[in-house]
Amino acid sequence: MTSSVQHTGAGGYPKVRRMKFRFGEPEPMTKYYAGDDIVLSHLVALLSAAFPPGEESFIRSVRRFADQITDPVLKKRVAAFIGQEAVHGQQHGRLNEQLFALGYPLPRFVSERGELVQRAERLASPAAHLAITAAAEHYTAVLAARVLSSAEIQELAADPEVRNLLNWHALEELEHKSVAFDVYRSVGGPEWLRIAIMSVLHAFTIPVVGLGVFASIIADPPAWRPITVARQSYRLIRGPIVRGLLGEIQVYLKPGFHPDDVDTAALLRQWQIELFGAEGALVDRVR
Repeated sequence: MTSSVQHTGAGGYPKVRRMKFRFGEPEPMTKYYAGDDIVLSHLVALLSAAFPPGEESFIRSVRRFADQITDPVLKKRVAAFIGQEAVHGQQHGRLNEQLFALGYPLPRFVSERGELVQRAERLASPAAHLAITAAAEHYTAVLAARVLSSAEIQELAADPEVRNLLNWHALEELEHKSVAFDVYRSVGGPEWLRIAIMSVLHAFTIPVVGLGVFASIIADPPAWRPITVARQSYRLIRGPIVRGLLGEIQVYLKPGFHPDDVDTAALLRQWQIELFGAEGALVDRVR
């Protein structure tokens, strides 16, 4: 198995950074903060709303196996994973407060569904729950690499503080991208279940998210400009966020796959310096 050290922070493990972003400062956020793109603004709002309950679910899935982890290195990586995910949920919660105040009703509804997430967890076995987490972490790692390697995506996130949040989140997703996977493998999670879970997510994630974005726009009367929405939807589908995404996700379905087979070490080092080096862009956001 490929070592995951290349994907960690300077101390050899994912680094937990206690962040505090300044949404709406000094200028208030605009309603369609992604460069006046209605569709992209609703997509980011919907994903951000899902992160706090989602991150809590990921933490629970890994913690259920904490007493079965004997490797001291993996134990430390798990502790860092939990710390990073907790801060992600917290900071997305702060962004969500701004978005809800601007008028995003469906994302508000999604953010309040933590109890439903826990009910759904109880329908799955612990191994299946952990397999879902590992698969979701692959999705976020693929998206993170796209965010950090595409100048076009960087320009799409027009609000500078939202861009800062997304870049920080993307960086840390790459730092801990193999932790849940390694926990799953270390506790004997079956390969067939790992692949089966991703097969389902691979087939349904984009359609479900697409329907969610459409419903979010319908629930926001000022956003319903059919020609504009159609044009922006086409641009999103054909653009660097979605185009080719399923092909990159699909490598997870290969037997014997490991997240570190996708080499993001150079990208990770670049952004660790850009964001948290001596003159990093987000040094003053660390508490």
